[in-house]
Amino acid sequence: MCGRFTLTQGLQQLQTKFEFEFTEELIPRYNIAPSQQILTVASDGYKRAGRFMKWGLVPYWAKDIKIGYKMINARAEGIDTKASFKTPFRRKRCLILADGFYEWKKTEGGKQPYRFIMKDKDVFAFAGLWDTWTKDGSQLHSCTIITTDSNTVTEDVHDRMPVILPSEVYNDWLNPDLQDTDYLKSLLVPYAAEKMDKYPVSSLVNSPKNNSVDLLLPMNSL
Repeated sequence: MCGRFTLTQGLQQLQTKFEFEFTEELIPRYNIAPSQQILTVASDGYKRAGRFMKWGLVPYWAKDIKIGYKMINARAEGIDTKASFKTPFRRKRCLILADGFYEWKKTEGGKQPYRFIMKDKDVFAFAGLWDTWTKDGSQLHSCTIITTDSNTVTEDVHDRMPVILPSEVYNDWLNPDLQDTDYLKSLLVPYAAEKMDKYPVSSLVNSPKNNSVDLLLPMNSL
């Protein structure tokens, strides 16, 4: 699964890499948690636009907004047939921007959090889905992160990992007119392990109330 991540790099750097329009303020975030607003990038087929969306997908047909608490992740397996995900999988795909994510490893002393990053420290994009829920004339835009099997970097910590998309498929993933489900599902695979790294971090990350640069420090530097 993916239950926490980070996005600490500046807007200009993100816009250079992901080529999207965005006019809101963006501040560094060191412990992004479910139900919070997160930065996404989607496309109408002509241009990419950034938007804050609530993390936890609320399908357009949902009767209760609380369903979103159970929809922070979408398993890649069967994603094109599950009621909550099959419609956005066809036409409402997005990038969810990050520069690291956390997972917890079970140890004899308790759960040890790890941060996973790119070896080059660059930003990257999770494969996401989004939808719009409407009630009493107001709209909620929400999203979910797709997960897949672990790779050799993540497997000793967790048996699942978020789908991280390589940059060469961003255009296809964001294209709402591309609805080849077999091809799209072929993108939902573990990211290249040789490009990733991990390190243990402080248990301070366990609480979403903690949001400081100290959360990024390796345990051996504390």
